[in-house]
Amino acid sequence: MKKILALAFLLTCFEAATVYAQQFGGYLKSATPRILNCNPENLETVVVEVTSPITNRKWMDRNLGASRKALSSSDDLAFGDLYQWGRGRDGHQCRDSRTRSGSISIDRPGHDRFILETITTDDWRNPQNNSLWQGLGGINNPCPAGFRIPTKPEFQLELIDTGAEAFSSFLKLPYAGWRNNTNGAVSLIAESTSYGFLWTSTVSTGASSNDAEAFAYYSTRAYLNPYARARGHSVRCIKN
Repeated sequence: MKKILALAFLLTCFEAATVYAQQFGGYLKSATPRILNCNPENLETVVVEVTSPITNRKWMDRNLGASRKALSSSDDLAFGDLYQWGRGRDGHQCRDSRTRSGSISIDRPGHDRFILETITTDDWRNPQNNSLWQGLGGINNPCPAGFRIPTKPEFQLELIDTGAEAFSSFLKLPYAGWRNNTNGAVSLIAESTSYGFLWTSTVSTGASSNDAEAFAYYSTRAYLNPYARARGHSVRCIKN
């Protein structure tokens, strides 16, 4: 009887430690990171490959978290999720995920909240880690097996110059919006127009070295630009 009570006590302590760790941004080293997808069935994004007519590279035909490839530039079933740069599929990417304030110092937060950050580096992780999304072996690579986050040059080589071309291209990119790193608000509008943003794995340099590069596009322009890593952007995976 004493052994049973002792075991029950230990299990209770373990559960309490897990809750405490998750609540304050930690995780138990022995635990496997949870994969959380933003649908009731926790289903992963369906992998359908499309081939670039320019580079012959294979990409996924939809954003991570999207139900289908875009039928129009405003197709909300093709918007998908909004990731903070470098984070995995832990649930924070869901457009309606809860928020918490303040950066953390580990690679895997151990919770499903979108981390708000407005000071220091504008990154959810401090100190920063530039290796979280680098290649197939990136610590938090959120892409399906055999896929990874594309680099800045890989986007440049596809020669997409406007938002109109972004949708008419083989990638069928919709205006999926973004998530604000200061208040967690999701918006389809930036600078008074419909916008789309896709993260690359490339970290910025020079005066913007705290940021990461994203492919941004609206009706008449498409470009690569540094953005705060705590922002929420779409992800489109490329085959390695």
